[in-house]
Amino acid sequence: MPMASLSRWTMSYFAAALAFLLAAEVLAIAGIGYPAAGLAEPATLVLVHLMAIGWLSLAMAGALLQFVPVLVSRPLAFPRLALPALFALAVGLILLCAGFATLADWIEAPLDLLPLGAAFLLAGFSLLGWMLVATLLSARPIALFARFVLTGLVCLATTALSGTAFTTLLSGRGDWLGTVALLPDGLPFHALLGFGGWLGLIAVGVSYRLFVMFMMAPEPPAHRVRPVLLLASLGFALAFAGLIAPFAGIEAGTMWIAAVLAMLILASLFYARDILALYRTRRRKALEINIRASIPAFVALGLGLAQLPAAIIAHAGDGAIAALVFLIAFGWLGGLTLAQLVKIVSFVTWLETYAPRLGRGPAPRVGDLVAMPRTGCWFLLYYAGVTLGTVMLAIEAASGFRLAMAFCLASTVGLAAELIRIRRLSEIKAADWPPAHERPRLLAARAEERRSNHVETGSIAHPRA
Repeated sequence: MPMASLSRWTMSYFAAALAFLLAAEVLAIAGIGYPAAGLAEPATLVLVHLMAIGWLSLAMAGALLQFVPVLVSRPLAFPRLALPALFALAVGLILLCAGFATLADWIEAPLDLLPLGAAFLLAGFSLLGWMLVATLLSARPIALFARFVLTGLVCLATTALSGTAFTTLLSGRGDWLGTVALLPDGLPFHALLGFGGWLGLIAVGVSYRLFVMFMMAPEPPAHRVRPVLLLASLGFALAFAGLIAPFAGIEAGTMWIAAVLAMLILASLFYARDILALYRTRRRKALEINIRASIPAFVALGLGLAQLPAAIIAHAGDGAIAALVFLIAFGWLGGLTLAQLVKIVSFVTWLETYAPRLGRGPAPRVGDLVAMPRTGCWFLLYYAGVTLGTVMLAIEAASGFRLAMAFCLASTVGLAAELIRIRRLSEIKAADWPPAHERPRLLAARAEERRSNHVETGSIAHPRA
């Protein structure tokens, strides 16, 4: 692999993502959104988009800026677009939420905020996609894990474009769409492509690589991984067909959604097999906090995805559907993201700070930057909140759900503090600190795409890593 490089603005993406997550949790504790409001109410849409775009998408984008170059052994293309993309996404999300607030009669503002916010989001995701696609296509042939990212980016484009159409309809400027019933028929497929395709599929593809690196496990053979990508791609192709079905006068109902989920369940079974194989064949026997904290996330994925199709077919009601979606979104995507953030931030901080010093003095291990027991306690609190929240949503207990979100908020604050401590080298003895001008900045690496002269990207398997 090429020499390890640092994406300058990855930490800024992570900081913005955590800020939006905290905002969503605070609003949920205040009783805004489901179950105090309906699933399709503007208040709920505010929370959903703060989670999907503000938290998960920005965290995913920051991680991809750092790890897509690793996947293809090429430097990041057009790295200077990273900051404008972050700005456009943040502004777009704020404008979009302001538009939903206008729909909810919280504020007096023109509904044109909705398509304006969507335009900013589309611009931000376009910049992000341009960087990532150009990087991925710069290496031929395209690696298997890179295809996960490319497929996810196609799902992102579809989600962003359909979301733009929805906001145009909601603002009253969708006459050009005629009488096509995109709302509400297209919403489930919009969500499936966003949460499942853009966020879920890329999380699967990247986790293959991260788990191989961080557990020092042999890379799974391509013939074992291809069924995951193939089945998931077929599922998302069905979701896309369901999204555009109204243009052909076709009603894509419950069974269509269930068929998409069935394909995703099959893909998840092959994925679970591969992750279990990585665990069994790992050379690093002592599991670090990011792997331990990922185990409940996989449990949440299995429980949620296994039950969701049956709940939809049986018309189980909003409470059951919301509980299972929450379990997948907060339990799997949210938990897995938080778990990997701890490792990514610590590893990138180590690369930035200590990799250039190898051979010139003592260098701590990556794990030494993390307060393991305390960080583990925050994850226990987070998953306790997810478990309680799932139960409270299932029984539609609004006050209980608010308590559960208080647990999640407390754990998120604690984990954010741990990430700050990692960047501040708080767990390292002062005698082992580098000079002040070499210490990491909180929100940005010191040099864009800076390369270490001492450590290769493959050195995640280095004994000191």
